[in-house]
Amino acid sequence: MRHLSEQELLKELWTKGQPLAVFLYTPFCGTCKAARRMLEVAEHLLPEGIVADADVNMLPQVVQQYQIRSVPALLVTDADRSAKPSIRYSMGSVEDLLQEIRGVIS
Repeated sequence: MRHLSEQELLKELWTKGQPLAVFLYTPFCGTCKAARRMLEVAEHLLPEGIVADADVNMLPQVVQQYQIRSVPALLVTDADRSAKPSIRYSMGSVEDLLQEIRGVIS
């Protein structure tokens, strides 16, 4: 999972390319740590380079622009960036995460 700064994340969100799933977290969040483990498992079943992470403490513009309400969160967007990114706050299972991400890959 590659780490993105705010500038890198904003650039990727506005540049067409490949689908993108960004795990938004804070370093001391226990629920975030559990969600990260599930996402790391899911990442092995997805094309390389789609999954990234970013610390919301370092993303004030992204938090405001996309109205991030809590963490952990998964921001998912398609390759064309044609629709507003979806934001998932519930990380129920690896299968749930795979379904969410694969929904934009197809």
